[in-house]
Formats: sequence, structure tokens, C-alpha cells
Amino acid sequence: MPNSLVQLATLVLLLALSAPARAEDNPVVVVTPGSARSFKAAVQTFADRSVLADSQRVVRLRDEVARGLEYSNVFEALPMAAFLGPEATVSLDDDSVRCSDWSQIGADALVQGSIAVDTELRVEFRAWDTARCKVVASKRYRQPKSSDLTILAKRIADDVVEAFIGLRGVASTELAFVSNRTGSSEVFVMGADGSHPRPATSNRSINNFPSWSPDGDAILYTSYRHQGRPLLFVSSRGRGRPGRLLPRLDGKGSEFRGVFSPLGGSLALVLSRPGHAADIYTVGVDGRKLRQLTGGGSIEVSPAWSPDGKRIAFVSDRGGSPQIYLMDADGSNQRRLSYQGNYNTHPAWSPDGSWIAYESRVGGQFDIWLIDPEGTVNLPIVSHPRGDEAPCWAPNGRKLAFSSKRRGRADIYVVDIGGENLRRITQGAGDNTAPSWGPFPR
Repeated sequence: MPNSLVQLATLVLLLALSAPARAEDNPVVVVTPGSARSFKAAVQTFADRSVLADSQRVVRLRDEVARGLEYSNVFEALPMAAFLGPEATVSLDDDSVRCSDWSQIGADALVQGSIAVDTELRVEFRAWDTARCKVVASKRYRQPKSSDLTILAKRIADDVVEAFIGLRGVASTELAFVSNRTGSSEVFVMGADGSHPRPATSNRSINNFPSWSPDGDAILYTSYRHQGRPLLFVSSRGRGRPGRLLPRLDGKGSEFRGVFSPLGGSLALVLSRPGHAADIYTVGVDGRKLRQLTGGGSIEVSPAWSPDGKRIAFVSDRGGSPQIYLMDADGSNQRRLSYQGNYNTHPAWSPDGSWIAYESRVGGQFDIWLIDPEGTVNLPIVSHPRGDEAPCWAPNGRKLAFSSKRRGRADIYVVDIGGENLRRITQGAGDNTAPSWGPFPR
């Protein structure tokens, strides 16, 4: 386990053992971003079995695999100048590797592979645990010839990460976010490392709050493109139908935000009916079975499903200021969760259900905090004088993305859950906000 996670786990244990009566009594702990890597990897240049070999292609593939490994903050890729063994894979048919050549240079992992491009793209790899001199991961990919080699390299890196720590890496995943770089507020999509940003909407209206479907095929978002009021729309990758999601709710009010349930058959949404404050509802994706979960005149927003779909975290000002609350998926058992800070919002449930990340205003600035669903442990994970907002989780639970104005304008940042490996992943003009991390690719 990385040192950072050990420190975090120790901190959590100490806080839990202290058993404070209220979350606001917990001590404030500042986590300083640094660097922590558990393993070193030697990545060979893949053998090229194509009819027309391309030396640049295999070098690019090797470099992208190495970058994908390093993105995990689990691996450090060793330079080829340090290799005692071959720089390039000779053959994957030979099961013998001199593991001592790699363990002597500190390599915990050796990644080998081959590529062939003809009527299709075929890539094969295997990863060795050099200490045990054993293959711990191997896989063959068959893709259309036009497939993006960079994405395939990141998938290989994610497979290697899973083989060593039991959790799949997220280098091949994507983030949706909102940017005004084109002059209007549009939804964009990019790689988890900030690569290949491209627009998902281009309607020149106000678009916000992107949220992925569980299968990664669609992005749900709020837009003012129709009737000049906020309504829910879907941007699809081809298998679904893009456009307005809930036309059956015409006349029901403004749809300020929506999030798919973990199984995707329904969603929680913020609906404001004429003459009423915003409340949280659930509804089927076909617009049927609309059910009101909150009420009473206070403002209820920002629903977030638990991974098992049994509970919903949300924000309410019923106590006089915005705070995080929990309820069962049918609206029962509503209770306040957050007490630290006088303005808490934007809850995001971790993939394993152990944590809820949220933004908290403390001392005049917003920081990212973590709280467990019982409210016994509550601690800051990201802090900066310029403020950090809108956290969302990577699908493996090891990273958070958030928006921050620490450079003067809003950008998307990614940080490990222990506070290390902080990086800004948006570039160029405009403000970039409201990140939403997509699921593992299928």
C-alpha cells in the first residue's frame, strides 16, 4: 500500500477511535500533495509483426503504456538506459525471461508486447512480476485498423495496474466537464489525463452539470436550449437517442439537475414546480413514475446515489445553511450528515460506498472534504487559498477530480485520494468546471 494511503488509513483510524459526538469536533488535518509510488516498471518496445513495420508506431505505443502506468501513481516507468535486459520484446512465444536482469535494476514489473497492423489492429502484452518471476497479466486485443493506439496503450497500462494492486487503473477513462472556451457554456469530454478534449454539445446555450450513464454511452446534462428554462438532455455516443430526456414532464417545472441511478433505469433529479422550492424526485428514464422525495419549503439540490442505489446524498438548507443530508432511495430516513463548515454542498459518493466527498466553505474558501456515511470521520483532502470545488470520483476510487481557480481561472485538477499526485489537466482559454468522471470503458 502506498505510504500516503497508509497515512490516510492511520489518520482515519485515529479519528474513528476518538469517537467525537459531532463531526464538527474533529481536528482539521491538512494533506499536502506530494509523490508516492509503490512499484517500478520496465516497459519494452513492443515487437512489430506488421507487414509494413513502423518504428515510430512501436515507440509511441511503448511511451503511452509507460505514461498510463505513471498516471496511476502506482508505477514509476524506468528509463531504457537502465535496462540490463533487451530494450525490445523479441517474442511472446518464449516463456523464459531472465528476471534477475530486471530485479537488479529495481523493476518490480516487466511489460512485454507485440503489435500487428494489417486488415485490423492486433496487440498482445504480458506483464511479469519479476520478484516471483511469474506472468501476472496477459491479454490480446483485436480492434479495427483505425482504432486509437493511445487509448489501447492506456488500457494495457490499466490492466497492469490491476494485476499488481487488485484495482483497475483509470488512464483509459474519460472526464466530462463544462467549459466556456468557445464563448458559451458547453459540455466537453477529455481523457482522464486531459488528452483529446472535444465538445459534447455545441448549442450555444447554457449547459451544465454533466453526469455519465453507468455504461458510459450517454451524458446527462442540464441545458437552457429549449423554452429558455433548465431541462434535462442527453448526449449519446450512438446507441441511444440524443435530445431531451423527459418530455413527459412538460408543465411540471424546471429540471435543474439529474443523475442516473447505478443501474441506469431511473434517475434522481432536482425539479422546481411553479410556486415551489426546488425538491428532489426520482423518475424512470422514460419519464414515468415521478416520485417526490423531499418537501417542506426548503431548497433541496445536488442528489448523489450510493453505489448500491439504496441511498441518496443531497444538499438542503432546511437548517438555515446548505448542508449534506442522507436519505433512503424512497425518501425515508432523512438525516443531516455534515456539521463542519457553514456551507457544504456537492456530495459525491465513492465507488465502494465508504466515503462522500463534498465541498465545504471553511474560513471563506471552499475546500474538498471527505466524510463517511455515518458522519464519524470528517477530514479535508484538498485545500488551497483560491478554493477547490465540485469533487467527483474516479471509478476505481483512488482519485478525485475537482475544479479550482488556483491559477486565477477555473481549471480541472486530479489528485490521488491520499492528497498526492496533484495535476492540472485542462489547458487553454476559458473556465473549466463541473467535472464528472466516466465509468471504465467496455
